[in-house]
Amino acid sequence: MGSFLFIDVGEEELNTYIFEAKGGKYEMKENKRYPLSEKFDFPPEAFSEDVENAYLSLPVSSLNFRVIDLPFSDKDRIREILPFELDGMILGGSENVVFDDIVIGTSDNKHQVLAVYVEKTVVRKILEKLKPFGVDPVFITSIELKNMLKDFAVSRLYSPVVLEDKDRSALAIDEIRAPTMNLRRDEFSYTRDIERTRKYLNVTAILLISIALVLVGDVLFKIISLRSDVASLRNEMRKEYQAVFPGEKNIMNELYQFKSHMKELQGREDAFIGVDALSLLLKLSQVDRQGTVINEVTMDRDNLAIRGEAPSLSEIQQLQDRLKNMFDAVNISDSKASAQGRMMFTITAKERRA
Repeated sequence: MGSFLFIDVGEEELNTYIFEAKGGKYEMKENKRYPLSEKFDFPPEAFSEDVENAYLSLPVSSLNFRVIDLPFSDKDRIREILPFELDGMILGGSENVVFDDIVIGTSDNKHQVLAVYVEKTVVRKILEKLKPFGVDPVFITSIELKNMLKDFAVSRLYSPVVLEDKDRSALAIDEIRAPTMNLRRDEFSYTRDIERTRKYLNVTAILLISIALVLVGDVLFKIISLRSDVASLRNEMRKEYQAVFPGEKNIMNELYQFKSHMKELQGREDAFIGVDALSLLLKLSQVDRQGTVINEVTMDRDNLAIRGEAPSLSEIQQLQDRLKNMFDAVNISDSKASAQGRMMFTITAKERRA
């Protein structure tokens, strides 16, 4: 894990903290203090160590503030409306400053917003002074302001800030994790990670294109090979089809036409398979009919219809009971008296499957 530089600019001195991240925590590796002849006249020796990222904290005296009451606390909406609010409060308007906002309180459905801003010329000057040392801060915040927000009062913004070294380093760690504000916005936005990511993406894109070209070449080779195999298979299918249907001349699609023939054969399955009539008649001959005469038997693969005449309805019912021992779903579907006084009947049944 790399080192992280936190630049803490005070009124007359500069504190630099170098932290190392270990197990999700930041540990102090080095802390140095340098006097400042001017507020942003950074000494070269303060930035001699190579670090992964840098962060910058400005003193409260370098910042400007306005307190505004708004009917909402959404960060995006505040940033939309804040320039218009600041235009009437700042000499030269909001276009000449970089600003951020912090919601500091709520009362009577109104949210008290602290607008923190600094002139763009100041931000530009700071970044230009740090650039020769290879320092490009991820964000610009203020640990002194963060400390004031713990027990905020407007009057404290204009009072001298006195913090112990241990308090300043602890606040620096808190800001690295979650900055209270960030004055690197708009034209001053931090872009190094974006540029680094863009380079990685360019390299990745080149690699992906190379891989894609290799894959496309492989796919084309397989397509050509498959086309050859398909042509060979089609020739074999045609030979087999002509062997099965030698009389058919108009062959357009072997598979489709073969399926069509199969469907036609399945529709005529009953005609080819037939009915085991002898077995069914043998079963009926074994039934005790006792005066009942069977005149007609109609059969297909599954169903049986028996038509005949009996002395009485009870004889028909007895025949039905006897047939139930041999067939399923035995029902008297029709019964009526004839001119000779006998009962005409129709009994339906289904062949019992093993």
